[in-house]
Amino acid sequence: MFVGEAPGFNEDQKGEPFVGAAGKLLNDLLASAGLSRDHIYIANVIKCRPPNNRDPEQDEVETCKPFLLQQIQLIRPKLVCTLGNWATQTLLERKVGITKVKAQAFYMKDFVLFPLLHPAAALHQGNLLVTLKEDFKKLKEFLDRHSKPAEPTTAAPTPAAPVLNIESPQTAQMDLFG
Repeated sequence: MFVGEAPGFNEDQKGEPFVGAAGKLLNDLLASAGLSRDHIYIANVIKCRPPNNRDPEQDEVETCKPFLLQQIQLIRPKLVCTLGNWATQTLLERKVGITKVKAQAFYMKDFVLFPLLHPAAALHQGNLLVTLKEDFKKLKEFLDRHSKPAEPTTAAPTPAAPVLNIESPQTAQMDLFG
């Protein structure tokens, strides 16, 4: 599952997430990680476009957050990749800059959170494109470490997505005697 900030102009017009230039870039990045839109679900923190494409206000985030959490609860993803600051801060439930936490796995109660830069950021600041591509490479490495091939089915015309097997890292118990 991928979570962005809010619908942009093109998304608002089409009623689909990531359909503009950021969507094309996201498609390319997904392919570089061995993923496609057919195998992922995309949601946004904010469910409608803020006026003049401004940043969401805190009350808007709080109003929409229960809907996002319900989507996550219904889909039950093992991995949620947040795209940008808003999605990351909303699901981590703390103010933290995306550059400090990007391309790292955070083991939450019900899923693993894997923050990534937002594709639109790389379009606006071209120097971030290399970093974003490297982060999707790290995502692919994470997926490769925690995936097993899907069971083949005769009904599926396209190959099924790999099955993720993510377990929280076991914390070592302290030994009082050595």
